[in-house]
Amino acid sequence: MQRIGNRGLFLGAFFDDAAKKRPYQRITLDHELDIAPELGSDLTVHACANLVGEMASALRDVGVRPGDRVAVHKRDCFDIFLLTCAVARVGAVPVALSPTLRGDTVAQLLERCDRPHLITDEQTLVDGLPPDVVKRCAGVLLVTGEADGTTPLRRDPEARPRPFTRPRADRPALLTHTSGTTDTPKLVVHTSRSLRARYRPQALGARLLIRDRETLAVRVSFVHSRLVTALAIALERGFPIVVLKDAPPERVADLFAEVKPGILEAHPNTFVEWEPLADDPRGPLSNVLALSSTFDAIHPRTVRKILGASHRRRPFHLQLYGQSEIGPTVGRATSRRRAMSVDGRCVGFPFPGMTAVRVVDRDGLTPGPGTPGFIEVRSDGRALTYFGEEARFQRQLDDGWWRMGDVGYRTRWGCLHVSDREVDVIPGFGSALEAEDVLMSRLDALLEVVVVPGREGAPTPVVVTRDGAPLDPDRWAKATAGLPAMRPPVQLSLDELPRTATAKVQRLELAKRLLAADPAGRPAT
Repeated sequence: MQRIGNRGLFLGAFFDDAAKKRPYQRITLDHELDIAPELGSDLTVHACANLVGEMASALRDVGVRPGDRVAVHKRDCFDIFLLTCAVARVGAVPVALSPTLRGDTVAQLLERCDRPHLITDEQTLVDGLPPDVVKRCAGVLLVTGEADGTTPLRRDPEARPRPFTRPRADRPALLTHTSGTTDTPKLVVHTSRSLRARYRPQALGARLLIRDRETLAVRVSFVHSRLVTALAIALERGFPIVVLKDAPPERVADLFAEVKPGILEAHPNTFVEWEPLADDPRGPLSNVLALSSTFDAIHPRTVRKILGASHRRRPFHLQLYGQSEIGPTVGRATSRRRAMSVDGRCVGFPFPGMTAVRVVDRDGLTPGPGTPGFIEVRSDGRALTYFGEEARFQRQLDDGWWRMGDVGYRTRWGCLHVSDREVDVIPGFGSALEAEDVLMSRLDALLEVVVVPGREGAPTPVVVTRDGAPLDPDRWAKATAGLPAMRPPVQLSLDELPRTATAKVQRLELAKRLLAADPAGRPAT
């Protein structure tokens, strides 16, 4: 069904197409754009379309041509996405690289792209990237500042926008990178057709569940493919959009108290940080109808807190399960009432006629709660390949089925349960993710808890408390009752957790750091 009439979702015409329908649709930012600070933080779709056209003209003027690869790696800002669209408008292929990536990782990815152009800013270039990065690129274009060996990239409001010629829908249209939770990120090659295939089931679900015009507040990495579909749905429906760069609860509460969003889209860990908004007397969450999460399963405690603060009659949580390489493949909607008893490991059902899922046995054991199997999915939203790593991409495929890298099982009703990442399974412990859900539900003081293998592979909980308060040993002992045996908890600050661009904890890296710092473990006080 995803293939029928799929003419593609083209980034080069992303804002142009929307501006033809609703030019004055509002896009509010919590920051100013580096490429146009004079426009402030209150924009329209028409203004965004103009910015994309002006930056596309500037790119042509400095020599970027159709088919070129252009990496966008700059200071965190919504103009990362606007520049990505501008690159696509030229007919070049944007390579979106997160501002949170380490400089050496960016250098590796640029090397893999085989001398791309690089769009960045002076501060990022000087402070964040290796000195030889200029030699790895066909050209380095600075949107702010100056540096030797680089070319300034500035918009000209007087420039006449050139028409956009749509490329073939099955050609590379966008490169994003994986989260890099296990190793150097892979570069995922998306096409306009695969992006449209991902958009369709989500747009259908939004149409069925959200009937009226709502304000969307989105806090998603500006380099993630999820942002494409989230914004595409909002633009198609005419939803006012609030785009967040920062997520501190205090700032978010001030903004939400003013705009009263009806739809929230963010990374699961961001929602955990926003839990205090539920107790704000100004009611920043009072108008929330839909809570949407698509990256990892969100902790049930967080869903209950946020939906519980809504004054809407039937607020719900929309959980989508997917991956950068395949897009959303499984989903479910949970009402506020059902959220009180929902299993956080249940991520939902495939989209009929659009996606499919199966669970393959491990070691000959039938997949079930105690013996999870390998999760594999099918979807026309699957990416084309890994750029420069075709063999690696093919190893994830089995006759069209994509190996997700997770283990889990399906219930008798067909609901998919995700137990753990394959590489994070702790033998004999059961589901670490399920244990984390239980601990989060029992201890409101926790901001994060991650169970990783410690000394001799023993399960070791790493905890972060809200405001850095010491963990109460007695409350911890009560919270762990009935759970598999674990080592004493290790307490860290949130900044000490290695995380990806989408705020996922890098579990393997965390386990390595714990062993390197103190092979015997560091008990909490």
